[in-house]
Amino acid sequence: MRFQVNRDVFSEAVSFVVKLLPQRNPQPILAGVLIEADGSGLTLSAFDYEASARTTIEATVDTPGTILVHGRLLSDIASRLPNAPIEIAVEDDGSITVSCGSARFTLAAMPVEEYPSIPEVSGSSGVVPADDFGTAISQVGFAASRDDVTPVLTGVQLEVSGQSLSLVATDRYRVSLRDVPWDGEAVETSALVPARTLLEVGKTFGHAGTIQIAFSGAGDREIIAFTAGNKTVTSLLIKGNFPPVRRLFPEQTEHYAVVNTADLVEAVRRVSLVLDRAAPLRFTFAADGVTMDASGNEHARASESVDAILSGGDEVTLGLNPQYLIEALGAVKSEFVRVTFTSSDNANKLSPVLITSQTSVDQAGLDSFKYLLQPNLLLR
Repeated sequence: MRFQVNRDVFSEAVSFVVKLLPQRNPQPILAGVLIEADGSGLTLSAFDYEASARTTIEATVDTPGTILVHGRLLSDIASRLPNAPIEIAVEDDGSITVSCGSARFTLAAMPVEEYPSIPEVSGSSGVVPADDFGTAISQVGFAASRDDVTPVLTGVQLEVSGQSLSLVATDRYRVSLRDVPWDGEAVETSALVPARTLLEVGKTFGHAGTIQIAFSGAGDREIIAFTAGNKTVTSLLIKGNFPPVRRLFPEQTEHYAVVNTADLVEAVRRVSLVLDRAAPLRFTFAADGVTMDASGNEHARASESVDAILSGGDEVTLGLNPQYLIEALGAVKSEFVRVTFTSSDNANKLSPVLITSQTSVDQAGLDSFKYLLQPNLLLR
């Protein structure tokens, strides 16, 4: 096999396909990138049995063929080559040479016959706006659990209903929800996608115009595919029942405070500096503003107030995880934020707060982002 390819195009393609591969893979063969060269150009693929990435690029192919080479090493090499065309060839002894300008690398070939088949998706599909979908992923994905003890909570639930696609994630302490327009088959379906894979999809495809999403497979091999332009990412779905968290969101939201988002973020960051790890921050929402109080230990205390408008009820004091709140405020993406105090049928249980966007002091946000955060018990 022998081909010539543009250096920047090749480097970007290799970088894309290796992003989803784990840093350390127990099966060395899965660290490889499969490169197929034919008359139409190059196809580069990577697969670790759970997620795959594939892209096609233009190249001048002198001799068609297929090779498998260590992906991260090839990506590092390609990104540092001089600004000149790359030539890759298989030598008589089976080694692979990468030449660019005066630089020349010789790499060991990996056994192509041992590499697993890249999954194909041919099920129901639809299209979503890439910018909306990318934003939705960033607003929801961070709320998924990072603890593999409960696998279903490490994923983001995608639900198609009519002309809407919903993204939902929770780690038991918070719930994040966002809807985006869906243009496709109006078949109600759902898919629990690993948050790590979905976050990479959002970063890679967020400015692609549109993204095609397809569902396929059955049983233990259900997969989902995301395609934009010449790139495709597939992911094995997480098996299990996602908790029915939608019912936790209140319908009536009359008791709330409106605060400037940036001012609240900065105040929370400052005051929480004195907090012990995982300790809640005390918030008091009153008619004249919101006050934050932190008592870390006998050596440090802090407090700060930020202007706020309280509507529909009396003063509220509660404890919130400052990091969870900051992540929610970062996801709001509006100048102001509305913090709504919900009610609960259980008098012995603290009610969660609902965080939504607010375009101005008087105008609610136009997007569908919702974030529920469970308060913490204040010991003093």
